[in-house]
Amino acid sequence: MSKKIKAIVVVGGTGGHVFPGLNLAKHLLEENYDIDLITDKRGFKFIQNSKNLNIFVLPSSPLVSKNIFSLIFSSILIIYSVLVSFFFLLFKRPKIIFGMGGYASFPTCVAASILKIKFIIYENNLIIGKANKLLLPFAKKIFVSYKELNGISNKYKEKILEIGNIIKKEIINFKALNSANFQRSKINLLVLGGSQAAKIFAEVLPNIFKECSYQNINLKIYQHCLPSQNEKLKLFYEQNNIEFEIFNFSNKLEEYFSKVELAITRSGSSILAELTNAKIPFISVPLPSSADNHQLINATFYQRKNYAFLVEEKDLKNKLLPIIKEIYSDKSFLDRILYNQRQYSDKNVYNNINNFLKKIINEKN
Repeated sequence: MSKKIKAIVVVGGTGGHVFPGLNLAKHLLEENYDIDLITDKRGFKFIQNSKNLNIFVLPSSPLVSKNIFSLIFSSILIIYSVLVSFFFLLFKRPKIIFGMGGYASFPTCVAASILKIKFIIYENNLIIGKANKLLLPFAKKIFVSYKELNGISNKYKEKILEIGNIIKKEIINFKALNSANFQRSKINLLVLGGSQAAKIFAEVLPNIFKECSYQNINLKIYQHCLPSQNEKLKLFYEQNNIEFEIFNFSNKLEEYFSKVELAITRSGSSILAELTNAKIPFISVPLPSSADNHQLINATFYQRKNYAFLVEEKDLKNKLLPIIKEIYSDKSFLDRILYNQRQYSDKNVYNNINNFLKKIINEKN
């Protein structure tokens, strides 16, 4: 590409929206696009140290209807964000915009629609999010991770382009250890989650691991937790003679993937895709309060594909131990999941993006 194409990637809110957007922005930079990245305050904390990216922080809010005052305030903030986006886009004049989902992407995509600028939305869950559903009638296309996406009206089916999961290239190219290389007398277990999961997992899971120890199930725990939980977890595992390593937020999870043969995780689409591509069997624990119960839908999909186990949070105390015990006594359970995971890869996602983008950018409105 001789002349740089101006593009804007809009991310915000949770890591599930931010990291695919960040991965996409980095890829487009490599492809010689001129990239700006728009985010909100929540998203900025994930990407503030990113190099070679122009980052613009936009105020954003969901439409809150708890009472009349919250409804008025959130409505005014959304309108303000649309106006700010409008003038920002007038100044930047992008050729294409990517809305990565979540309410933070909504104002910029609305402004793009007003200015007749092409925008693409991305959905990596198995049910379309509220913001994307509102934007779909005006979007040029919707990139999706899986064709099994639910919640799209038939009249918009022609807008769907299945590209795969926009995950880190390091994960796509990650070479997992062969299961035969692991000690059959120990399970190396990775515990992952966002801030909410880190808190709950650190409160609930250690006692289950303690019971594993009582039943002579040998574990080494690699656990993501909040900084405030470090000392308490460390003391618990030491007192119960459980081998462990705790860590706080990390954007280089592949370093831990190389150490484990099993993971326990929330059911956000990005982390499930990363674990599947890295060939790490996992136990998926959906966040009960996720919007439209999308994490349970994600987890059910991966269980149905035999890429993972599924345990709902309410069942953790009763169902997690039997699963770990079963795996420990017969690791062929992991081998069967590994076999299915090896049939799947997102290795073509960036080629798919390049090919579709070329067509979309050259199309007349």
